[in-house]
Amino acid sequence: MPLLGWLAVAGALASAAAGLWWARRHLLLVSVVGRSMEPTLRAGDRVLARRVPVERVRAGDVVVVAAPAAMTAGHPGRPGDAGPGLLIKRAYAVPGDPVPVDRVPLLRGGADPVVPPGRLVVLGDNPPYSYDSRECGYIPAADLLGVVVRPRLPRQRRAA
Repeated sequence: MPLLGWLAVAGALASAAAGLWWARRHLLLVSVVGRSMEPTLRAGDRVLARRVPVERVRAGDVVVVAAPAAMTAGHPGRPGDAGPGLLIKRAYAVPGDPVPVDRVPLLRGGADPVVPPGRLVVLGDNPPYSYDSRECGYIPAADLLGVVVRPRLPRQRRAA
């Protein structure tokens, strides 16, 4: 192959590698496990999430967060709904919003009437099957992995 051909191939490979690097840094593909977001999301659905800072999250967004340590340390029978160590929930209140003590009694009695900076309140759409802020309180911004931008990607086909 002439040198120009090799340079074209090398350029295409470098471009593909840069695209993969960008996607890995900015996007997250997550499979839903569990019932906590029914009927919005069901077990087996896959969602695409964009990594964003907490300041870009709005109340009502579906988010992917790292499961709180209290959950991974010993809540048998209450697995995360997005695979090990991850949760998919709806952001119910973001920094600066009023603390939703009617929905999350655990947060009642706090010193601040608004959600503090760097914190989120997340709830599942199917409360009886959801481990969320009602049981673990605020989610730290550092645990935010992304906001779902493409819900319900086609389910993977299973071999017959």
